[in-house]
Amino acid sequence: MKKLIYLLIFSLLGIVSCSRPDEVTSPDGRNHIHFELTADGTPTYTVVRDGKTVIEPSALGFVLENADLTRGFEVKNSYCSSLDETWTQVWGEERDVRNHYNELVVELKGERLLTICFRAYDDGVALRYIFPREGDAEALTVTDEKTEYRFAEEPEAWSIGWRTSYYEGLWKKAPISEKDTACSPITLEMANGTYAFLHEAALTDFPAQALTFEGSKVGTYLIPWLKDRHALDARAYIETGFQTPWRFLILADNLHDLIGSRLMLNLNEPCQIEDTSWIRPMKFIGIWWGMHMESMTWKQGPIHGATTTNMTRYMQFAKEHNIGGVLAEGWNLGWEDWSRFYMTRPYDDYDIDSISRLSAELGVEVIGHNETGGNAALYETELEEAYAYHQEHGIHAIKTGYVSPIIRTLDGPQYNRSQSGVRHYRKVIETAAKYHIAIDNHEPVMPTGLQRTFPNLMTQEGVRGQEWNAWSRDGGSPCEHVTVLPFTRVMAGPVDYTPGVFAFENPVYPQTRVHSTLMNQLALFVVIYSPLQMACDLPENYMKHPDAFRFIEHVPCDWSKSTLLDGKIGDYVVMARRDRNSDNWYLGAITDEQAREFTVSLDFLDEGNYTAIIYRDGDGADWENAPYDYQIEEKTVNKADSLTLRLATGGGCAIEFVKM
Repeated sequence: MKKLIYLLIFSLLGIVSCSRPDEVTSPDGRNHIHFELTADGTPTYTVVRDGKTVIEPSALGFVLENADLTRGFEVKNSYCSSLDETWTQVWGEERDVRNHYNELVVELKGERLLTICFRAYDDGVALRYIFPREGDAEALTVTDEKTEYRFAEEPEAWSIGWRTSYYEGLWKKAPISEKDTACSPITLEMANGTYAFLHEAALTDFPAQALTFEGSKVGTYLIPWLKDRHALDARAYIETGFQTPWRFLILADNLHDLIGSRLMLNLNEPCQIEDTSWIRPMKFIGIWWGMHMESMTWKQGPIHGATTTNMTRYMQFAKEHNIGGVLAEGWNLGWEDWSRFYMTRPYDDYDIDSISRLSAELGVEVIGHNETGGNAALYETELEEAYAYHQEHGIHAIKTGYVSPIIRTLDGPQYNRSQSGVRHYRKVIETAAKYHIAIDNHEPVMPTGLQRTFPNLMTQEGVRGQEWNAWSRDGGSPCEHVTVLPFTRVMAGPVDYTPGVFAFENPVYPQTRVHSTLMNQLALFVVIYSPLQMACDLPENYMKHPDAFRFIEHVPCDWSKSTLLDGKIGDYVVMARRDRNSDNWYLGAITDEQAREFTVSLDFLDEGNYTAIIYRDGDGADWENAPYDYQIEEKTVNKADSLTLRLATGGGCAIEFVKM
């Protein structure tokens, strides 16, 4: 790999001795996994942290159409191995990631062979299953997975229900015994004041998992096939030799360590794209927010948004203000009735050839848009033609969309997070990579770290994003929503939340609005991570506050270091990040409906002096009545200093630290 360079510190890839053949301990000795077969041959595991049981003996296994792989096993073999490496991200919240674990592999013999791999990291534990091949490959039908997590003490979980359309819900906290089936992931506040994050990694050719709750036990529910072709209640069709996604649990003493974990990324395979030089993190603006404000339309007509004239204006604005790209939604035929979208046929008022020439002249990327209306099957048959067309016009990033509760796949109507849906999304990113196209996937399956393997999968929606603040009947997302996301949805991967609203009046839906101050909107560019980061508002609204817009002009979206300085889930977040391409640091602080004051140490800064450009709420600011009240100040600081941050209700603070 030219871009993804492995810095191998110490590596033991072969088989090494185990202290015992049924247990493995993390490199720092804190996390311990113990494997055991019960009297009836049921495989179980236990997790102990610092000598205290976190997960009591919990069952493992699968039910197949023609075999029960939950009991009747005996251990055929077991062995251990270790790995310690540091690898470099193509883009990310930090440049270098250490991957250090000890692994236990247990080979079981029962009605069928089954192998279970356990990994113990300093920041958590993980397991996956392998269905060994016995001779020629054999087809298997999975009808249920029995992986469970029996917590020794009942935690509280932040989650959204598994039927939440597109994952666009408000995360709620409650004891797990009071929860219904939830989407993966969930974030757990443990009884002893520590934290955990339960999710899956490397989801490939398998249904996404949801999570069930029974007392203090969390179970696994695989998203089913609809109108199944063969077996009743089928979840997955696989062949022997198959490896499942990883099931993992991050364990952290505090929120700083929880957010800092890179366990999910480490569980994914290394980058498979040899030349990644064309994958470029950037900010972009777009012909998009006007549609939500109903001042523009997706379809062609009197107020059509994606016209040559409009696109030219946006691109010139982007060039003047250090914005890397411009998104054009509604540029192509099909928006009239949503019956069929054409990915290579522009409306006649959108001259894609002249826009491509202007893009090359200005050095401003065009972000393509491919809405499918949920017709994934048709899109998949046209991928090669569509991506070749975009590549021909100099387009190297595409926002995809699947607006339909049930998508139409090559296997018929299915949940987008079913095995068929997962296969489709994987096909999209692999095909896009062939044509040097990055993907911003909307209405996705929940991210599981595949951006390590395919870094052209740059960001995804899967969140109740900014658009809900334009038209939601409940009035818009509450102030606390963005203070929950960094500890929940963003933990699963980069999110296209679309921050940056500068105009809070909503003439179309006067009772719906953004629940924040303008400074909160600035801070979101640091708090909510995405390597493709959209500033969503209209250029004319940005020019009403050009001094505040300067922060958006300057803030990067690719980082060498990231650190949570302070926070509480659902209350407030204070995040600092170091620019990957300079010595500058950036800080974002946001709060919920409560005004807050913090004293923040600047000891995260490097040696030397910095000019701190502080964008803060004004003394009279509040999100409901005075969202535009703000102050911009400058002062010289260094790592020995501290700053007092005063945040209004729904407020925020954004700081640029420029190295002197």
